[in-house]
Amino acid sequence: LAAAVTTGDRSGLGSRTNEAMRDSGLYHVVSISGMHMGLLVGFVFGLMRTAIALVPPLALRVNGKKVAALVALPVAAFYLMLAGRDVATERAFVMVAVMLGAVLCDRRAVTLRSVAIAALVVLTLRPETLLNPGFQMSFAAVAALAWVFGQGWATRLPRHLGWGAPVAVLMLSSLVAGGATAAYAAAHFNRYAVYGLLANLLASPALGLLVMPGAVLLAAGAPLGLVQPGLLMMDLGCRWVILVAEQVAGIDGATGVVPSPPPLVLPLLTFGGCLLLLWQGRGRLAGLPVIAMAVWLWTTAERPPLLVTETGGVMGVLGPEGRALSRATGDGYAVSAWLENDGDEATQAEAAERPGIVTEGRVSRALIGSGTVLLVRGERALAGIQGCDGAILLITDVAEAGPRPCDVLDGRRLQRIGAAAVWPDDEGGLHIIGAREASGDRPWTRGAVSP
Repeated sequence: LAAAVTTGDRSGLGSRTNEAMRDSGLYHVVSISGMHMGLLVGFVFGLMRTAIALVPPLALRVNGKKVAALVALPVAAFYLMLAGRDVATERAFVMVAVMLGAVLCDRRAVTLRSVAIAALVVLTLRPETLLNPGFQMSFAAVAALAWVFGQGWATRLPRHLGWGAPVAVLMLSSLVAGGATAAYAAAHFNRYAVYGLLANLLASPALGLLVMPGAVLLAAGAPLGLVQPGLLMMDLGCRWVILVAEQVAGIDGATGVVPSPPPLVLPLLTFGGCLLLLWQGRGRLAGLPVIAMAVWLWTTAERPPLLVTETGGVMGVLGPEGRALSRATGDGYAVSAWLENDGDEATQAEAAERPGIVTEGRVSRALIGSGTVLLVRGERALAGIQGCDGAILLITDVAEAGPRPCDVLDGRRLQRIGAAAVWPDDEGGLHIIGAREASGDRPWTRGAVSP
């Protein structure tokens, strides 16, 4: 875990720990992001300011805040090189550099302007990250936090709560960041941690007070052979984080699942959130109905009644108990994506036991709308089917099914159109949409779909 937190190397984490981190809402801890960069730079920045303040002659002659920023900036650059220039780490460095630059220029560091500048820099360097879950979640969290703390709530808390202020600030930060990123996480990963706020409240102090400071002490002391203090701090902090993850993940109902939203949902949520954060005066309330519309679209979204893999070897029919599958094995990657997008936690074997599809040997039948769909695997099984055997759609993994009195999805057609989603139409027939058709007209797919 220490290696994952400091360098992003998750190869040493076992599957049990990985699952516990996901189910507890702490998986962001093992992915280098703004939190890691912020904890490291914040510790170095605070350490330098404190050291300068402890020497009165020095404190009276230099600007401790700017000196601390000048020291923290190369530390952030070194951490970027250490952890690797992946998208998340690069994005975190840009955001930290913008904020430290604001300190050096006598500007407020935590503002929506600094967030906007960081976003422009990141998108200029890597425009494709706009559609990346990490980009969306990072900037949603930072924008929400910058707005909340920009309202002065964090400065009002100490006056009213005294010693309880740090806990209140931590709770506020976790609540704001978790709320801002929850919809994006659920949309991209189809699951959410019910007790994520609790897990983050319990684990964050260990990360900020033990793990990241321990990493700094380890890096500074290693050349001198002084590794034990840093290793001890990181060991204690990581053990606590794993304990919190396992205990929270073990609570009944710790995770929930949701179906994938329609394409319009995330843009609407983002637009509504921007209205709330950026608009001045009461006009910002116009963001609330926009967000409400996005939530309504998400809750009323319908999944395809029938899905077919690109190989033609497996079909899935949506029923009252969830999606039933024609096979317990085969095309596992595609099938797991179906179940995930349905918001279904069942395995392929469990889904294959559901009612809705009748399988005899290599032939499977299902009812879609008012018609029957037939899936046949293998040339020998297909040779035994007369016509379409009463079905309105024949699916097969054989390259050429030959002329049939019904619609046919054979291997050659599926190779052209990709995996297919099938909907019943108002006339008793079926409407088939291929994955390549659904993805739209792109220069790299142009000509791949035949009429």
